[in-house]
Amino acid sequence: MPAASEMALISNALAAYTFIADHPERAALYFVCGVCLGLVLTLFALVVQISCRTDCKSRPSKSGAEQVETNGDSSESDSDWETTSDLSARRHRRFERTLHTNVFTSAEELERAQRLEERERIIREIWMNGQPEFPGTRSLNRYY
Repeated sequence: MPAASEMALISNALAAYTFIADHPERAALYFVCGVCLGLVLTLFALVVQISCRTDCKSRPSKSGAEQVETNGDSSESDSDWETTSDLSARRHRRFERTLHTNVFTSAEELERAQRLEERERIIREIWMNGQPEFPGTRSLNRYY
């Protein structure tokens, strides 16, 4: 004679089957919502993990001697993390390096870049001023 828990399991399985058979669209919607929620939670966990890891690595030490010691210890303990391809951390380090280096090697290139920026600003102003103004768009909301 089966136990009560086994009967409850069979009863619940039959109830789930009849619900899916009666409402296939609703069952598919619940399934897709569950998968999407799982993906969003996984993405959130990965973003938090990567941001915390990069924040912890970028904290400066108290002195240069302590920094050398801690870097030696951390390279041994985090060797498995260093081998994985953490693209966002690499891009962040590359961005910090480009901030400290001179991008333009000559005054000619610098002048050309400034003229290009000025030209883009003028084109943007012309485009913004050339847009037609619709009478109802100015006061859609009084509080803004």
